[in-house]
Amino acid sequence: MSGGPVHPADPTAAHWHDGTRCVHAGLPEPTPGQPFLPGPVFAAPYHLDPWQGPAATPNGYGRPDNPTRRLLEAAIGELEGGECRVFASGQAAITGLLLAVLRPGDTVLLPADGYFPVRAFATATLAGMGVRVGFVPTAGPYPSFDGVRLVLLETPANPGLDVADIAVLAGAAHAAGALVAVDNTTATPLGQRPLDLGADVVVASGTKALTGHSDLLLGYVAARSAELLETVTGWRTTTGAVPGAFDAWLAHRSLATLDLRLARQSANAAAVVELLADRDDVTGLRWPGRPDDPAYPVASRQLRRMPGVLSFDLGDADRVARFVAASRLVAAATSFGGLHTSADRRAQWGDDTAPGFVRLSCGVEDTVDLVADLAAALDTAGTAGPLS
Repeated sequence: MSGGPVHPADPTAAHWHDGTRCVHAGLPEPTPGQPFLPGPVFAAPYHLDPWQGPAATPNGYGRPDNPTRRLLEAAIGELEGGECRVFASGQAAITGLLLAVLRPGDTVLLPADGYFPVRAFATATLAGMGVRVGFVPTAGPYPSFDGVRLVLLETPANPGLDVADIAVLAGAAHAAGALVAVDNTTATPLGQRPLDLGADVVVASGTKALTGHSDLLLGYVAARSAELLETVTGWRTTTGAVPGAFDAWLAHRSLATLDLRLARQSANAAAVVELLADRDDVTGLRWPGRPDDPAYPVASRQLRRMPGVLSFDLGDADRVARFVAASRLVAAATSFGGLHTSADRRAQWGDDTAPGFVRLSCGVEDTVDLVADLAAALDTAGTAGPLS
């Protein structure tokens, strides 16, 4: 029989570098005649022992139990440095965490410049059930954490790319008795390990750079506290917010190339930033890896690698449309972190951004091709103004 996945306490695995960890994360012990990564297990019910029932096996029913899902959770948990529970989407994971830990009368602080649907959920649902909701810019200043139940940080923030100092804020929050959650979507666990920096829990969308192929929805929660993880697991089991077996298998397969994909995306972002910084027709350039970016002092200490996402302003919506239409390599699409470079005008989704604000997600195209394409597309798009 196959053994369990390699545990991060394994003395050999603990010293592996990122690429090796990604390739081997969550895999069962090698067994002759068996595949490296077992295929997806499709099941709703499983055979039960007639006498002991579900107590005799880890698999009783497909909503709480699936071996394909458990292998993926082991893999992400190894990368994040904690135990993991995966959800059907990033939004399912973050709303599940908020609803599992918050009660009427609690206070939660959320990023004012973070993912818009989370703020909308907090305003429409959390506040309606009696939770006091406060919004704080990722870069601060932060209020006193006295009386706060949960502080949620999204760093780097999406879409503005400001960065919060996790260790400093976690220390202050814990001194006041608050829990700290970090949305690690943009950085991924290879770019940042929030649990090592003092966070209590990590939440993220695996839809984006983590799995990176733009073909599935996934979210996860990771923590080191057994009590917190039990609370989140209970919520997921009750609500049924689980990913299907095939999505879990696709996600695990995709993790193997995470290190390679992030390396190219980050290199592409650095080159694109250099291009854009020299253009007078581009304003508001943000990327935490740029030395003169406001986020750089914290990002250079905290991030293990810079994300492949940057943002800038082209002046108005028409110029953004002309730019994307002129490009041969940039797709107009929401989400980020995929193999293909994409541009998203966030104002069209309800974000509080300028009409010409663009979040650019660099893919894995050859750097020289991408830079040349972007330069040509910007030249073709001309300056801000209405379409001719």
